[in-house]
Amino acid sequence: MTTLPSGFACARRWLRDHPLAFDATLALCVLIAMICGSFADPGKGHGPTFGTRTPEVFSVLLMVLAASALVLRRRRPMAVLAATGVLTATEYVFIDPPAPVVMSTVIALYTVASRTDRPTTWRVGLLTMGILTVAAMAFGSTPWYSQENLGVFAWTGMASAAGDAVRSRRAFVDAIRERAERAERTREEEARRRVAEERLRIARDLHDVVAHHIALVNVQAGVAAHVMDKRPDQAKEALAHVREASRSALNELRVTVGLLRQSGDPEAPTEPAPGLAVLDELVATFHNAGLPVEVAGADRGPRLPAAVDLAAYRVIQEALTNVRKHAGTGARAEVSVVRVGTTAEITVLDNGRGSAGRESGAAPDGGGHGLLGMRERVTALGGALTAGPRYGGGFRVHAILPIEARTGEPEPPGPAATTGERR
Repeated sequence: MTTLPSGFACARRWLRDHPLAFDATLALCVLIAMICGSFADPGKGHGPTFGTRTPEVFSVLLMVLAASALVLRRRRPMAVLAATGVLTATEYVFIDPPAPVVMSTVIALYTVASRTDRPTTWRVGLLTMGILTVAAMAFGSTPWYSQENLGVFAWTGMASAAGDAVRSRRAFVDAIRERAERAERTREEEARRRVAEERLRIARDLHDVVAHHIALVNVQAGVAAHVMDKRPDQAKEALAHVREASRSALNELRVTVGLLRQSGDPEAPTEPAPGLAVLDELVATFHNAGLPVEVAGADRGPRLPAAVDLAAYRVIQEALTNVRKHAGTGARAEVSVVRVGTTAEITVLDNGRGSAGRESGAAPDGGGHGLLGMRERVTALGGALTAGPRYGGGFRVHAILPIEARTGEPEPPGPAATTGERR
């Protein structure tokens, strides 16, 4: 039961891969059909009869030439249609009753219709139908309204319609296939884009956590080593800060790695994401590390959206970390967070001497990505960040973050309504 279908499938694939062989086989079948039809006498009243006539030599020659032309029907469809049309018209003009050479013209017209556009199909089809029908009616011995003459008109018309339908279906299938391939490419590109964005987000979060806490650990460890012998109490205090900073770093890293290890949607974190609500605690850690930080303006309006709140916190954290790492001894920093219309502006200033890697946010060995990470985080929310040296010395980081309007919230206060605290 499975041998016959598989044999047909193999034959179909072979013929599809060898179109010239298929066309040669089709031409041979058409030639056999035309020769068999040439032995039939149309007769009168009761249909055609076989064996009452034989085709003339000239008709056989025309049938052989017309069938041979069909071998090239895919390569030269218009030329094959013209050749078979001329041979068919010649048969109608000089032979009566004519042999069915018109069969080759029907095949050629179908090929043209299936491989050209619709306007060309109908122009060529109507021209072929008109010429052959007029030749059959004008030069045949039968009345002009006989079924043989009307059959020429019908068969050529059906060949044009069938070829146009096949072309339309083929174009429709190709369009569906192309649309599916384009959708697959789009899905793959979207997946790659999402993976790249997620990698950048993870890299920014890890950099913010590690850079901040490790910088504080480094500072406090240096203080402890410096005063260990002369002031052990101060050394113990510094080591306590080291322990606290390392514990905070481990906790944040544990949360981040835990989210990465989850196979489904991340569960709600056990602790809220850091934001401006814990700005005082962040500033305190820098105070403990020996960096005086003054909060000149702290926003007291409604809580910012979670993404904006986290971005503002990370910008301040990274900017203060860079101050501690690059500004040198004796530097002081100033932080302000204000709302201006539908935006939140974060500014971090310092009066430090600066270092060679300051503008790129790089460490002295050139391996940092601080400012780059801040800029990516801000621009991802549709904001803008500028950073550069201040006139007269020091450095300035200024970020503008758009605030998404939320239903039911009061209007955010303007700059004049912002409250501040001095520290």
